[in-house]
Amino acid sequence: MSTSLHVTPVRSDDDWAKARTIRKQVFIEEQDCPPEEEWDGLDSTSRHVLGWIDGQAVATARWRTVPHDEEIVAKLERFAVLPAHRGQGYGTALVRRVIGDARRAGFDTFLVHAQAHLEDWYEGFGFRSTGRTFEEVGIPHVEMVKQDQA
Repeated sequence: MSTSLHVTPVRSDDDWAKARTIRKQVFIEEQDCPPEEEWDGLDSTSRHVLGWIDGQAVATARWRTVPHDEEIVAKLERFAVLPAHRGQGYGTALVRRVIGDARRAGFDTFLVHAQAHLEDWYEGFGFRSTGRTFEEVGIPHVEMVKQDQA
């Protein structure tokens, strides 16, 4: 990684516009996700972050609370890094920061619906497949959970 990723919460309308622009480019334009699927109505109940390189927003993610196996967990979602900034470790830095943010909020169980081709990558963070696989917007996914040890 040439420059470290600086991650901040989305705090303003301008930040939110930047997060939406990144998600639109990555999910709607690049991955052909239907806009009505991307804008799922859950953004208002999620915590959003932006990843910055040299003052430019290049990545975003969100997390929210969901019920899973009879407990409330942090579901990490919408990880997106602009194409020109991939392969430099920024996605890894973003996942670590989002896990840390959810952990500081009191969570020790983290859920992701990972695109299947990223399963091994998420395993590197300690996520394990639950065995549940499904297709979302035409892309194979696997449900994965990370449980911090007490």
